Order: sequence, then structure tokens, then C-alpha cells
Amino acid sequence: MEYAIEQISDIQKELQPLLDLHWQQIALNKDKIKLNPDWKKYIALNDNGLLYFYSARENKKLVGYFVVTASTSMHYADHLFGICDIIFIHPDYRRGSAGIRLIKFAEAHLKSIGVSCIYINTKTHAPFDALLDKLQYTCIERVYSKFIGN
Repeated sequence: MEYAIEQISDIQKELQPLLDLHWQQIALNKDKIKLNPDWKKYIALNDNGLLYFYSARENKKLVGYFVVTASTSMHYADHLFGICDIIFIHPDYRRGSAGIRLIKFAEAHLKSIGVSCIYINTKTHAPFDALLDKLQYTCIERVYSKFIGN
């Protein structure tokens, strides 16, 4: 498995099938909220040094990703925080250490650019808490959601 930092604009078309699979497996309210990435926003954040796309590849095939925004917080202007936008490893590649190695790869890079703390969210209906526990992450918050649209 190879891990890299890639430009999201370079792999947008290659990424779409994996995003579709991820959405099928994870998303709630699929009948009301369709997958529709704001590619312009992703690319703008990437181009401004605020978004990092970490890839996992097997024989050059994209099999996983970890997308992180890195910025200061309105509460803590003297620290950079790495906030997980999305993380996914194709089910065929989840056995073994692919997810752990992807996160460790990203951690090393984020630390090198001055990030103090990384936040990774998980879905309660598809948790990977054991992996995060193994990497010494601490569960710190619960987030509640309610669909109120039409």
C-alpha cells in the first residue's frame, strides 16, 4: 500500500466511484440528501493550503482517502487544528493496517505543518472506534443530527 498527499483537482474523476460507495455505505437520509460534492470549494480550500487529501493506493488504484482541513479555531487562534472532512477505506482493503497507516501518514504531515490537534469523526452506525483507540485518540464529543428539510 502506498500513501501520498495528492491534489484533489487531479483525482476528482478517479475519486468519484469511491465517494459513491462511501455515500451508499454511510449516508443517512439518502432519499432526501443526495451526494453532490462542492468541487469548487474543495479545490479552493486545497489551493489556499487549507485542505489536504491523503490517499491510499494499492498498485496505483485509489482504495482510500482521508481529507482534512487545517486551520485555526475561533476559540484558539494560536493553534492549528486538523479537522476530518471525510475518511474511507474500500471494504476490500480494511483488513490489516491500511486505515492505521493512512492516519499515521496524515498525522506525520499535519504535525510537520504545525497542526496541534486532529479531530476525526465517526458515524455511530459505522464506527471505527477500536482503530482510533489503538491510535490513542480520545472520544471527546457527541454530535446529534435531525433532518428538518422537505
